[in-house]
Amino acid sequence: MAWMNLIIAGLLEVLWASTMKMSDGFTKWPFAIATVVGMALSVVFLALATKSLPLSTAYPVWTGIGAVGSIIAGVIIFGDHIAPITWIFVVMLLISLIGINITQGH
Repeated sequence: MAWMNLIIAGLLEVLWASTMKMSDGFTKWPFAIATVVGMALSVVFLALATKSLPLSTAYPVWTGIGAVGSIIAGVIIFGDHIAPITWIFVVMLLISLIGINITQGH
């Protein structure tokens, strides 16, 4: 269940980052409210995950899901242009997160 909470927390990171962009500097209230709610829920789910996962694993995975997810959301939803070399670094980030998980506790 801890991993599910962590994945939900990471996906909520992507949600609030996307709605923050959509809020246009917090001038569009529905998106601004969604941003704040998404932030709060993301932290709640992270806290639940850290009840049984080490912080040294949970926090980087949480931020990693948020970072990679936000890049993908930026490209798909907002039409952001990402240089090809940037995708290499995104893959390296994913590999790093997998490495953190694999070596956890060693």
